[in-house]
Amino acid sequence: MRHYFAPLEGLTDSIYRRLHHKYFPGIDRYYMPFISPTMHHSFTTKEKRDLPEAGSVPFVAIPQILTKSPEDFLWAAGCCKDLGYEQVNLNMGCPSGTVVSKGKGAGMLQNLDTLRAFLDAVFSATPVDISVKTRIGISSPEEFPAILDVLEQYPITELTIHPRVRQAFYKGSVDLDAFSYAMSHSAIPLCYNGDLCSPDDINAVAARFPNLQAVMLGRGLIGCPGMLCPGGTDRAKLTQFHDELMEEYCIAFGSRRNAMCRMKENWRHLLCLFEGSESLGKKLRKTTDYDGYLSVTREILTGLPLREKLQPDW
Repeated sequence: MRHYFAPLEGLTDSIYRRLHHKYFPGIDRYYMPFISPTMHHSFTTKEKRDLPEAGSVPFVAIPQILTKSPEDFLWAAGCCKDLGYEQVNLNMGCPSGTVVSKGKGAGMLQNLDTLRAFLDAVFSATPVDISVKTRIGISSPEEFPAILDVLEQYPITELTIHPRVRQAFYKGSVDLDAFSYAMSHSAIPLCYNGDLCSPDDINAVAARFPNLQAVMLGRGLIGCPGMLCPGGTDRAKLTQFHDELMEEYCIAFGSRRNAMCRMKENWRHLLCLFEGSESLGKKLRKTTDYDGYLSVTREILTGLPLREKLQPDW
């Protein structure tokens, strides 16, 4: 079974990926938060920072592209090839309202004729392999068979399926019956993504789908960074990881305050790993002072018991 780290906007940037690999090895591929090319065909400063040359890191990373324009996709894919990447990932799953309203992300699932025209154009000229991450529909799982029929017409390297519809966002149960349909009807190599917060969760999916070759972990791995390591997330390594991450963010952002805000996004998930974190978590959320932040997080990291299993509250 291969294990992938999902692309999480505002969380799994290039600094996070590099340090996660340093302290918690075991991920086979890191998927990058999406780049969104425009007609101007230039990357933003942030996109440049988060898209290093492929050979500059000691792990496999896959750029993800979010666009409905074949021309913009092919331009971005060409840039990724120039940086040494052999594969890019097409985002057809982002449920954000601002993304979907523009026909991007999960919005690509609204009109299958338009989707087919897009895929015709990019697969006829792509300079790299293309994998896809998708949802099972906009409002109903009944949309999924037709979506899968379209995708089956193209040489997709791998298809990651998050078995929720767009309207569900990340709430409610995943639809394992929809994923089962894909396993029995798709010739594309499949990857499962959704609500994997412990090795037990991974094992349960593997037991139901014994031929499955890959799973993608997201929020669960942010909350328990060492989930795949023997013995789980080690307290000492987590503390070292946190401290180095904070230090590098201070340098990258040029501001302790900005670095603190970024780290608080990680803590939304990390707090679920600690017993009795409610009071200190509330204190952390209210903290606006850098020294106060360090004091609260040190108290959490050194004083609160680690749970045996992540207990997500999202």
